Amino acid sequence: MAGGIGSRLWPLSTPDVPKQFIDVLGVGRSLIQLTVDRFAAVCQPQHFWVVTGERYVSLVKQQLPDIPESQILLEPEGRNTAPCIAYASWKIQMQDPQANIVVTPADALVLKTEAFTETITKALEFTEERDAIVTVGIAPTRPETGYGYIHATEALHGQLIKVSEFKEKPDLDTAIQYLEDGHYFWNAGIFVWNVKTIVTELRAYAPQIAAVMDELQPAFFTPKEQEELRRLFPTCEKISIDYAVMEKSPRIFVIAEDLAWSDLGSWGSIMTHLKADEDGNTVVGKDVRLFDCSDCIVHTAEEKTVVVEGLDGYIVSESKDRLLICRLSQEQHIKEYSA
Repeated sequence: MAGGIGSRLWPLSTPDVPKQFIDVLGVGRSLIQLTVDRFAAVCQPQHFWVVTGERYVSLVKQQLPDIPESQILLEPEGRNTAPCIAYASWKIQMQDPQANIVVTPADALVLKTEAFTETITKALEFTEERDAIVTVGIAPTRPETGYGYIHATEALHGQLIKVSEFKEKPDLDTAIQYLEDGHYFWNAGIFVWNVKTIVTELRAYAPQIAAVMDELQPAFFTPKEQEELRRLFPTCEKISIDYAVMEKSPRIFVIAEDLAWSDLGSWGSIMTHLKADEDGNTVVGKDVRLFDCSDCIVHTAEEKTVVVEGLDGYIVSESKDRLLICRLSQEQHIKEYSA
């Protein structure tokens, strides 16, 4: 899934080039490229499908040239994750009615890639033999209020456990209770299922979306597909897969591990994955010079010299014709500032 605009990371991420297509960490690979890289051990490029916005097709082709063009699916507008997943699932089922599928965001980070491979492999083996849905949980390392949670029936890592319920983003006191309880895991938005299972569940719990897909299906893999998609896709209910299926289906299991995962949804989260200097500053850029600064993140996209003096706890981000200087403590307002 590669259709988001990453508005919390303005000015680095914009609607024209959102964060999944950017080398956010300064490692020479964009987030969508890193996503494909970490699946290399379980999936060949010809089996990848990308669902993205129409305006991003050239970026996908440029960054992922090995993925077949017919498997780059273009949403005429964003309708949240349930219609996105339904569109891909209906098309995949036409090609392979027995397909085993992993759904993943294109813009997250996983540092423990070997553990990730083991986790995904276990989940695929489980769904290949059962009419079940597996969600990948992340063993929490702190009382995080920015993520949704999965409540499992047992506090076991690396095993398939029945899910009791999904929880929305908690306040700090509740997040502390979740951490102490041990049965709660962060919801990474990574799902594993057989295509038959997800199509059945969408028909049961999101019948309006399923009906739109059925009406679209005759146009799949024909010259009329994009025209029909523009006509019908915007009529889909705008709803997440969590609300549409995951919170209703009795077939949900979780497999949880510490995967060093992050959704990189804020400047603060990016900062935790960059090497800091002795004053707590983190930098991405060709020539960034800091004087009397502490606990700052400076991210410059262009090849230029940047000098920052006397800041404590600030974000400084420059990208093309945009510049942000903002206190880290106020980063939740960046969407408002950039509107």
